[in-house]
Amino acid sequence: MFIHRNIPLSIIFRFAWKNLLIFISWSTFWVLCHQFFYNCGIKIAIPFAPLSLTGIAVAFYLGFKNNQSYDRFWEARTVWGGIVNASRTWGNQVLTFVSGYGQDLDKNEIYLIQKDLIYRHLAFVNALRLNLRKPSTFSIHHKGAVKSYHYGSTEMTNWQEEVKPFLSEAEFDEMIHFQNAPAQILRRQGDVLKKLYEEKKVLEHFPQIELMNTIRDLYNEQGRCERIKNTPFPRQYAYFSKIFVWIFVLLLPLALTNEFEKLGDAYIWLVVPFSTLISWIFLTIEVVGDNSEDPFENFINDVPMTALCRNIEIDLREMLGETEIPKRIMPVDGVLL
Repeated sequence: MFIHRNIPLSIIFRFAWKNLLIFISWSTFWVLCHQFFYNCGIKIAIPFAPLSLTGIAVAFYLGFKNNQSYDRFWEARTVWGGIVNASRTWGNQVLTFVSGYGQDLDKNEIYLIQKDLIYRHLAFVNALRLNLRKPSTFSIHHKGAVKSYHYGSTEMTNWQEEVKPFLSEAEFDEMIHFQNAPAQILRRQGDVLKKLYEEKKVLEHFPQIELMNTIRDLYNEQGRCERIKNTPFPRQYAYFSKIFVWIFVLLLPLALTNEFEKLGDAYIWLVVPFSTLISWIFLTIEVVGDNSEDPFENFINDVPMTALCRNIEIDLREMLGETEIPKRIMPVDGVLL
């Protein structure tokens, strides 16, 4: 997610240079065609009024699409805010409830149980992040634009570095083979809580219920993430907005030629900069909405799940009293992953 107040021109140009080249070439071509045919006594142009109505319609369409795309992004960010809050609640509950309640237990033994529950939760949030960043069938259209839209690694192969450190060797080897590892990690948390209660050593019945309620909340947040991930933005809106914008862009130089010609022959070349500017504005609006459709793909404008997972890790490990804490993820060129 881009977090600086202003976007540098370098990033804008990185996204726009190909389209700008197309717009300049297209408008220049039509001006040259107009000049050639004009000298032959043939006028090629279209009235500006019909195209202006088309532009208004396209603008309304883009506004609707972008509004819905932003709703998807904001819901995704809200869900991850809920995961952060539930994670802090989980850490507080584990340290408060898993205490031995009167049993003569070694403090180090209780600490290891607390650490196991908290570390398994850290494995869950990182596994959820990696699962959500797997490519989907409807996000494949970004494949051809990875160098332009993608920022950083895809994170699909980081399970050894991101999940394994928080699980035992045997547990990791078991979880890695599940299609939905995050759900199974939460299921294992439930098994551990059940065992701790049945042993009647470190967990009473009411605390067990409260901890299971937090697991339920995490399941709900995971389900909301998966709904956004697995449900594409309606293609009838996303696809045709791109078609309509390009139709408008291709016709624009023909209409502007007719208008600038009225000012005199010397003004006809103003079609090139004005056509390029208007085309870039419309296509940029379309691209902004397109990039907001899928907020979990690790693109430049997506939810910064890596940073959020690291913040969760820092909070929970500090709750455990650990001192060797990893640093927060910092933005690179204004982009927070």
